Amino acid sequence: MISTRDFVPRLLTARLVLRGFAESDLDAYAAMQADPEVMRHLGVGPSAGRPRTREESWTGMAVLMGQWALKGYGVFAVEERATGRFLGRAGILHLAGWPEPELAYALARAAWGHGFATEACRATLDWAWTHLPAERIVSFVKPGNIASERVAARLGAVREGPCELLGVPCDLWVHRRAPTALA
Repeated sequence: MISTRDFVPRLLTARLVLRGFAESDLDAYAAMQADPEVMRHLGVGPSAGRPRTREESWTGMAVLMGQWALKGYGVFAVEERATGRFLGRAGILHLAGWPEPELAYALARAAWGHGFATEACRATLDWAWTHLPAERIVSFVKPGNIASERVAARLGAVREGPCELLGVPCDLWVHRRAPTALA
């Protein structure tokens, strides 16, 4: 049996573990995806902004894991280091039809307001700048998602303006690779 340890790195921060999804994450992930408040600003196309069923959550986890195998980067499951509690997801999402890699995240409502999103996204960007050739990674933030705008700004992203992602209006926030010092 292939384990996520075979192709998904494990990142540690002061309070978090970023790792590959496991089947044991399904209950907590499905509960997060079923929360209308969590899903309000997430998704594109016909599923935009609506809660997901357990079956849709399973399929979503499989897609997130499959991206690692296909692209060599993807979205991590985020857990609290001290307790092992599943908090959500964060990573680089680059699905078919996406114009460029996106720094994307979603946290269970109980994890909101503790700085976990910023911490997980900072670790993800640090990893990405070391492992991906991209000069920029974007965040597609839906209008009115003030919390995600604040996370993007804290991470140093710059709002470039309105855009559309697969028919859904968004604001484009751009994270740029820091220039390297000449030796």
